[in-house]
Amino acid sequence: MEEIEKIPTRDQIPEADTWALEDLYANDEAWEAELTTLEEDQKALASFEGRLGGSGEALCAYLETMERVNGKMELLGNYCMRRADQDTRNTTYQAMSGRFMSAAVALGAACSFDTPEIMAISDKTLEAFYRDCPKLERYRRFLTDVRRRKAHTLSTAEEKLLAAAGEMAQAPDTIYGALTDADMRFPDAVDAQGRKHPLTQGTFVKLEESADRTLRRSAYENLYDGLEGVKNTAAALLNAQNKQLKFFAEARKYDNALEASLDATNVPTAVYQNLIEAVHQNMDKMHRYVRLRKELLGVDELHFYDIYTPLVKDVDKHIPFAQAKQTVYEALAPLGEDYRAILKQGFDNRWIDIYQNEGKRGGAYSAGTAVHPYVLLNYTGTLDSQFTLAHEMGHALHSYLSSKNQNPIDADYAIFVAEVASTCNEALLMEHLLARTTDKRERAYLINHFLEQFKSTLYRQTMFAEFERNIGQMTAQGQTLTADVLCAEYKRLNELYFGPDMVVDDRIALEWARIPHFYYDYYVFQYATGYSAAIALSRRILREGEPAVKDYLGFLSGGCSKSPIELLKGAGVDMTSPEPVNQALKLFGELLDEMENLTRE
Repeated sequence: MEEIEKIPTRDQIPEADTWALEDLYANDEAWEAELTTLEEDQKALASFEGRLGGSGEALCAYLETMERVNGKMELLGNYCMRRADQDTRNTTYQAMSGRFMSAAVALGAACSFDTPEIMAISDKTLEAFYRDCPKLERYRRFLTDVRRRKAHTLSTAEEKLLAAAGEMAQAPDTIYGALTDADMRFPDAVDAQGRKHPLTQGTFVKLEESADRTLRRSAYENLYDGLEGVKNTAAALLNAQNKQLKFFAEARKYDNALEASLDATNVPTAVYQNLIEAVHQNMDKMHRYVRLRKELLGVDELHFYDIYTPLVKDVDKHIPFAQAKQTVYEALAPLGEDYRAILKQGFDNRWIDIYQNEGKRGGAYSAGTAVHPYVLLNYTGTLDSQFTLAHEMGHALHSYLSSKNQNPIDADYAIFVAEVASTCNEALLMEHLLARTTDKRERAYLINHFLEQFKSTLYRQTMFAEFERNIGQMTAQGQTLTADVLCAEYKRLNELYFGPDMVVDDRIALEWARIPHFYYDYYVFQYATGYSAAIALSRRILREGEPAVKDYLGFLSGGCSKSPIELLKGAGVDMTSPEPVNQALKLFGELLDEMENLTRE
């Protein structure tokens, strides 16, 4: 199954290799029936308008209703969106997702009064509510967090208007997804023997990992030449995305869109800026890595189609999915048997949609639900695919533990900590693989993969974050993000990050057009901060054992019961300091030293 040359259709994938969406709803009809109940839920929520400041009982009743409806919405949304992602060409599930989104916006508009009314309650009155209605204590954390943003909350009428605009605000992301996942077609890549290989967003990186440089170059040129043909449309979409972020930030009286985004999860903007500065201070290591890659590949010029292929040849081997599961299970032994029991439950009960099929959304993700998490993969049998499995199951168990240990209103952890558990799993997997090998070539191969993680997660995601910050600043200054403007800035950053030994051509300047995360509202920096935190946590777990594991599982079970910064401090990492980033990059330098020694012996 993993040897994908001809991409199968969805109906050719065995059920055992697909996720169990029937655990959410037995069928589409059951989903439709549940969706119809939202109209009454909307009325129930709207009936509380003007009453939240009247008594603790009224406020508690509203929050109980909201918590119940949000739980229903989570299940409804997951079902239709997971169905849509199975085959993005399926118009039935596109339509279901659209109807769900319309219902979500309507619900948002119906309860848009709640934040202004909650803000209007005085501190003294609210404390009296807690005293008179003990059940309201369940929502203290939520209410405190809502009231934290009082300066950025508008009147009831204004909040209702912004909520109603929510569906329009999603248009750039929705259109971009349809363009790149469903509508765009690329010519097949051709290898040195003239054989054709299907080229999609999902197969691109696998083709770029090939030892066949002709194939890599063909895939690279065909993909970016395809993007060249839609660059003006892609630029218009990214410009619209940044315009809508600017609009909502200004409407809520934030200085800029970056501040508005990070304030939603209570993360200081200094964390974002410190990350970029720390990486800039360690750019010499990245340039050194690029020089080593050029040397080991033995090329006169290093191109971006040379950036994914392994530096150590003849070690890469096909890893069947069953073997990948077993290896990940063994690697996570330091996290304890309770953690691994949940992991095995996910492996054995179809939490995962494993293989690529025609029209399936590219990449990988985990989506948490109260039932259990759902993980999308496009597994290809490579070492990278095995690490992706470990990564996404880290997300899944984070969601699972938070859901089981927190009230629903406190279970959804902040985006800032979302990449910590996933990357900690990857770090533990790498340590496990390195400990099992004594062969110098295999060790060099694994260290190469570790170096690639630093390159792609800490350096590359920081470059994405810097690009996103800079184009946000351009938008704030009134500049239109044309294709030429975006390409010029993206090319400049590639030259800065990759250094003088990399050929930075006009095709890579278009890469911004294939990065969906630029529609995720200043999300990408958290891959880099999360990676830095995960490296620190994994080392503490391996060094200290049970006390560190206890703290770490407490973090995983914390949901949003505390601010993300405080949750990480409880696990032993302070992300308000650049120290975790500097320490992670220090390790990168040490791995680079070992890689140079191993490959020159």
